[in-house]
Amino acid sequence: MTRFEHDVVGVGIGPFNLGLAALLDGVDELDARFFDGKPQFAWHPGLMLDEAEVQVPFLADLVTLADPTSPYSFLAYLHARGRLYRFYFHEQLHVLRREFDAYYRWVSQRLASCSFGARVTEVAAAPAGGWSVRLEDGAEHRARAVVLGVGGVPVVPDCARPLCGDDVVHTADYAGARERALRAARVTVLGSGQSAAEVVADVLDHAPAARLDWFTRSAGFLPMEYSKLGLEHFSPEYVAHFHGLPEERRDALRAGQDLLYKGIAAETSARIFDALYRRSIDGAEPNAGYAARCELRELGRSAGGALRLVLHHLDEDVSFTHETDVLVLGTGYRDAPLPVPALAELAVLDAHGRPVIEADFRVRLRDGAGERALFVQNAELHSHGVGAPDLGLGAHRNAVIVNALCGREVYAVRERNVFQTFGAPGGAGAAARTGGSGAGGIHAA
Repeated sequence: MTRFEHDVVGVGIGPFNLGLAALLDGVDELDARFFDGKPQFAWHPGLMLDEAEVQVPFLADLVTLADPTSPYSFLAYLHARGRLYRFYFHEQLHVLRREFDAYYRWVSQRLASCSFGARVTEVAAAPAGGWSVRLEDGAEHRARAVVLGVGGVPVVPDCARPLCGDDVVHTADYAGARERALRAARVTVLGSGQSAAEVVADVLDHAPAARLDWFTRSAGFLPMEYSKLGLEHFSPEYVAHFHGLPEERRDALRAGQDLLYKGIAAETSARIFDALYRRSIDGAEPNAGYAARCELRELGRSAGGALRLVLHHLDEDVSFTHETDVLVLGTGYRDAPLPVPALAELAVLDAHGRPVIEADFRVRLRDGAGERALFVQNAELHSHGVGAPDLGLGAHRNAVIVNALCGREVYAVRERNVFQTFGAPGGAGAAARTGGSGAGGIHAA
């Protein structure tokens, strides 16, 4: 068995760990390696639709909000591709998802620390300290710290699992089923988030003859909060404020914040409504319908082979049936299982069995866990708040992690970034909880 020695190993290479690899490139005191089982970088390929835009400005790239001088910025990518003036004249803050995916791939191909086609099968505490990271090919990589960026997995209702395939798909796999959906006579979409709305818009635009139905159990087809004052919740200050609250207060607060990070972009909502409006000209009725507060209870097939949904209207407390040819599930994601079998034994857990995550994004380990550190990317919604999955905070989180790994301030983590104050005015403030000082780093002596 081949063994290697590193300071840090990243498990999974999505945008967040890719950003960490980019910010660590050139930090000579640390040896870092990142592994992913995919053959190359791929960002939500199932939803890579031609018209889909990134929901954050292009400045929320891998590095800019931590280091605008980095050679791995989106603007550096445009310059390298000879497209900087074209982008300048394009005058858009929000770019196409396809373009950000191409940018991510460009960065991943320039970083020697990133290895694809290298699936991690286990992360275990090494007897002598640190971690043992095992790959599918049998190689073992030893590291003092591990950063988990394993992403999420699609949530599929239990009643739909036996029928998943050509005509029942999650939005994560929509691109592969798109041709079938656009040829179908009847298409139904379940869910009211951005992914579901993008599928609805795509069917409206490209399958005008199809009957389209759209259901959600949520209160409505509501917009994501995107006002400038609301966006200040996606700031280092709010992350620190949220982290400093008691666990039960955090859970209660987050329960009412869905529309800060869920919901439909205003442009997508307008696109859907405008398509329906155009179909209603001269008294016609669009061959489409949508209804909220409808929960899927059963899914099967009719005698004729169509998909048969049993939906329950939560307000009226009545059930009804609905038939369709293709069902697209926009039912969200859950955290992927962490590949650390010993985590329950090593980690301090909160009252709900979740790992306690420190301000600097490391998992709090029990006394006696030894000289090792475990960091997480986008697995800290419960401890750091709604910004956990947001691309705009990825560079900040990675700057904090780099500083913690090095035990010094490699990247400035500023105390004041937004106008709003989240804690009591004149209080202790959030700056002391940002984790940016880097104290207690794990770098090699």
